Amino acid sequence: MNAIVKLYSNQDGEILRFLNHFEKNRLTKLEDTLFWQKEYENPIEIADIIGALIENQDNYKINMWISLDKDLLINITPNNADDIIRYLYERYPY
Repeated sequence: MNAIVKLYSNQDGEILRFLNHFEKNRLTKLEDTLFWQKEYENPIEIADIIGALIENQDNYKINMWISLDKDLLINITPNNADDIIRYLYERYPY
């Protein structure tokens, strides 16, 4: 199973604004402006987007959820982000 990142927002355009700040490839629009999801083959790659959102939490009104295992979602918050990133590197040391 691939790792999944899901972003939710109540503000139209907020996710697109964040992704254009975070991603190198600029997006022009999203199908759903209040939701975005991406699967990652290498779960370590989600550490970057977690860090980017937490470092910029004051600039974006976005909620992040990740899934590392089937039927299990974890809400990423400023209180658990560091522990989740450490866990990723311990669980997937490659």
